Amino acid sequence: MAEKGILAFSGGLDTSVVVKYLQEEYNMDVITVTVDVGQGDDQKKIEAKAKKLGVIKHYNIDARKEFVEKFIFPSIKANALYQKKYCLATALARPLIAEKVLEIAKKEKVTSLAHGCSGKGNDQVRFDITLRSGSDLPIIAPIRDKNLDRVTELAFAKKHGIEIDSVAKRFSIDQNLWGRAIEGGVLEDPYSEPPDDAFIWVKTKNLPDKPTYIEIKFEKGIPVAVDGKSLEPIKLIEYVNKKAGDAGVGIIDHIEDRVVGIKSREVYETPGALCLIEAHSDLEKMVHTKHENKFKSIIDDEWAYLAYSGLWQDPLKQDLDAFIETSQKPVSGTVKLKLFKGSMRVVGRKSEYSLYSHKIATYGSESTFDQKMAKGFVELWGIQSTEANKLQKKRSTKI
Repeated sequence: MAEKGILAFSGGLDTSVVVKYLQEEYNMDVITVTVDVGQGDDQKKIEAKAKKLGVIKHYNIDARKEFVEKFIFPSIKANALYQKKYCLATALARPLIAEKVLEIAKKEKVTSLAHGCSGKGNDQVRFDITLRSGSDLPIIAPIRDKNLDRVTELAFAKKHGIEIDSVAKRFSIDQNLWGRAIEGGVLEDPYSEPPDDAFIWVKTKNLPDKPTYIEIKFEKGIPVAVDGKSLEPIKLIEYVNKKAGDAGVGIIDHIEDRVVGIKSREVYETPGALCLIEAHSDLEKMVHTKHENKFKSIIDDEWAYLAYSGLWQDPLKQDLDAFIETSQKPVSGTVKLKLFKGSMRVVGRKSEYSLYSHKIATYGSESTFDQKMAKGFVELWGIQSTEANKLQKKRSTKI
């Protein structure tokens, strides 16, 4: 009786190659699972490709709504940007994909779990830890286990008649509702500017000559409407992605520290994510005290680190989630963004929970702030600093 393995299948180079390796070198019957998190791929085409590769069964799972509500929305609440740049699009999707694979694995009573991750990337960590958290079955990762490189994979694909599209030949692409990651090829030279045709979400040419405005409404930290229109979660993300991308906003190009210790040049298209996180973060500044904002920034950084590092199941993340959820109670209001030829900035915000008081902040005659009180405050605020400075000067004159 042949062994039975299950594989998270995207239909791309890596997972297509893995199907053949499992069949030929591990003598396995392969079941493939494609989880739709907004890749925009033709699911029927992917299924047909899997069947052509000889899998015994294929599953298509639409997890887009779950992806937005249980992964993207929590990341917005956490203002999650790894190393202040990356919106975690791929990182957020991996635990969900792995969870869905485990559900089918139990149903099909497979003997092994498999994925197409390399030993250099972060995804191996995200998949392995999620799979390990829910199963004791062995994990097979041929790309990693056999130390395969891209050239070898392409040659293997050609030998076995595996069709690979032209973009995949030039770059390694991962895409979902929250972002599009572009790696490999000329981008491995960190000084080489990404070619315009690498981007499909963000316009790099013929941008509008007039600014684009987006108004985003939040309720308890969750975006619920854009430009006065209440939208379902998936439609809302897609709307902001399109509008911001058309204004040239959303390209991230930075040097990233991977979990395995490698410094990597990463290029992303994340127009919607950048707008929604920037708007959410700005609204928090208005409704939270300065002490809440200062502490939450620490929590947010740690949350992003855990998500990036594949530690979605770690108890610490659950603890952070509890704090973040409590902090979102007053985060309701509307933020206005101005987008112009690739730039983005907040130009307005309002909330019924705002701690901003015009009567206190204004420099006009209607101000209720008693400036005379400030003198004593300033004296006490700086007393240790001024005394320490005086003491240092006294010591320096004696030397």
